[in-house]
Amino acid sequence: MSNRPFFAARLELFLDRRLEQLFRAFGWQERVIAYTAYGDEGFARVLGRVVLSPPFAQTVLGQAAEQFLRRRGWRNFFTAACVHARYTITLGDAEVTGTTDRGGYVDHRLRGHGLGPGWQAGTIRTATSQESVVQAQVVGSDVRFGMVSDIDDTILSTMLPRPFIAAWHSFMRTEAARQAIPGMAVFYDEVLRSHPGAAVMYLSTGAWNTHGFLKRFMRRHRYPEGAMLLTDWGPTNTGWFRSGQEHKRNALLQLTVDFPRIQWLLVGDDGQHDLDIYSEFATANPDRVLAIAIRQLTPAEQILAHGTTEPLAGDEPLPRDIPVFKAPDGRGLKRQMREFLGLS
Repeated sequence: MSNRPFFAARLELFLDRRLEQLFRAFGWQERVIAYTAYGDEGFARVLGRVVLSPPFAQTVLGQAAEQFLRRRGWRNFFTAACVHARYTITLGDAEVTGTTDRGGYVDHRLRGHGLGPGWQAGTIRTATSQESVVQAQVVGSDVRFGMVSDIDDTILSTMLPRPFIAAWHSFMRTEAARQAIPGMAVFYDEVLRSHPGAAVMYLSTGAWNTHGFLKRFMRRHRYPEGAMLLTDWGPTNTGWFRSGQEHKRNALLQLTVDFPRIQWLLVGDDGQHDLDIYSEFATANPDRVLAIAIRQLTPAEQILAHGTTEPLAGDEPLPRDIPVFKAPDGRGLKRQMREFLGLS
């Protein structure tokens, strides 16, 4: 068997390199997009992407155009990646260098930053770009509670699994038209108020290109800040498309390595396979899961999500002492979990 990457991955790399050369010839400049980082007092995982942007993007007119265009979903998916670009990360006492992957992504783990718990700021830059500020959630060593939340149809109404519906929501609708799930932001706020300093992670099969939109959406609807663990929709080294379910499984396992002392509240919905994935994870790691909370889609949402009126039932067995709570919105989940989580 060959060790060469899958044909589609090689083709994507070839096209990205040619486009990068073309845009550089037109004077486009490197720009760093910093995603939310996370870590503890000993390490940090810094995420971002290096892309090319036209020279006029730095002008007043260019920035105004960017503000207007980014409100359209399609604008999020048009980027020119910098393949294997060198970058420098500065976070607290640590300064490290690395190289982006073939999609222009930064995923760097560093140690010795010397920062205390809370939200901390660092920077990512390349040799020719301006510094981009990265916000890092540093979780204290004494924290024992964390929350992992799905995004699509859990806090944001998307009906993502249906390709045409997903395309309409992701590419055509404006940001202001996107709907938040009722009561979820209040529910999350109550949970975190009862567990100060908790780790907060948003786990989704959505593309990294939507990170900026999701961050603005969460701020507009007052969701708590947290690191987002998204994915790249492009081909992999072994196939045409990435598996969203595998992405979620791998991300959950990585969190057990990064935060071995934390028990997680896992929040998702019954329109995809969240309950199966969470149940599988809880069965393999019963001491890492405190509870599972599932937002129930309406029959109409179920049809748009996967074509039937019935929810996707979880087939994975659960350890007997890990409860599962289900409700159609955040208010219902808060009501059911008030006593269990000690909510006000």
